[in-house]
Amino acid sequence: MLSDRIDQQWIQAFEHVFTLCKAHAGEQAIILSETHSRSLNVHLAELALMQMGVPFFHLQLPSITQRTTSPDHSLPIIRSSGATHVLDQQVAAVNALCDADFIVDVTVEGLMHAKQTGTLLKSGARIMNISNEHPEVLARLLPQPNMKPQVQQAIAKCRAAKHMQVNSEAGTELSVDMQGSPTVGVWGWTDRAGTLAHWPGGMVVSFPKPNSISGQLCFQPGDMNLTFKRYFSSEVIFTLENDYVTEISGKGEDAALVRHYLKSFNDPVAYSTSHVGWGMNPQARYEALTMYDQRDLNGTELRAVAGNFLYSTGANEFAGRFTQGHFDLPMMNCTISLDGEIVVDAGTVCSLD
Repeated sequence: MLSDRIDQQWIQAFEHVFTLCKAHAGEQAIILSETHSRSLNVHLAELALMQMGVPFFHLQLPSITQRTTSPDHSLPIIRSSGATHVLDQQVAAVNALCDADFIVDVTVEGLMHAKQTGTLLKSGARIMNISNEHPEVLARLLPQPNMKPQVQQAIAKCRAAKHMQVNSEAGTELSVDMQGSPTVGVWGWTDRAGTLAHWPGGMVVSFPKPNSISGQLCFQPGDMNLTFKRYFSSEVIFTLENDYVTEISGKGEDAALVRHYLKSFNDPVAYSTSHVGWGMNPQARYEALTMYDQRDLNGTELRAVAGNFLYSTGANEFAGRFTQGHFDLPMMNCTISLDGEIVVDAGTVCSLD
């Protein structure tokens, strides 16, 4: 962005989200940040809570990277894992957060998959993760009240389904056993104790049980690799057997980059399936990756683009798999069906009424 000056509409956007979260003067809020957090978003969270009269304090912890904990300088670069490590070995900080009613998470990677998150949610705290986006992105993607019932309908469909099928004219044919697969949806705010949401929102994802996914994914130019924050420029084909990517084919640079990055983890779980789902937010712009510098984006908007099929590799705590390797790979123009009912038709979200 050309200027990082605080804008009044950005403060209003943060206040809007916190109001949806039912933050109020009778509860205790904590802003959780780290030394590498986007300072604009930290300040906006502070200003919004002050304007609302919500008592809060700011808990800032030192950022932790792989290289501070390992002498191995050949380790891969970690981006967009959804699992901050700032709470590791920070027992006092975790205890303080457990005493909060409302946690505003502005850490770089976020608390979504952090190992301490379960403890925080069990304490009754509700966690509002603000994705590490420039506030212009956040303000443009203000949560809308009608998104909640739509996402809830999608959650119910996924939880009731036995089978998901994903196909495309490009050759994608993926079969997913949905039985027993935990499903979560995000509409952009949280107002219930013991829950977590992220902003931007507007998506539903399921975490399949072990040995649930097989088939082929054919990524085409224009599909998205959000770890690399770029669109595919050449075809990449994943072959999947029992949850794991067993072959990555393609002659362009995209396939070479994906193969090299996954290999760098030296971890078989990096090739496994994390979650599957689809984006539902009509406000999310498909072309957003072309409009911002990489430092201004985390890419959550692209995950929420209405009608994308979101396939992700990496950690799946519900299948007992953990790894730092992670790809979010939204695919366009796919058809998704649940027990034969089409919920996304060639990239267009269908009514679930």
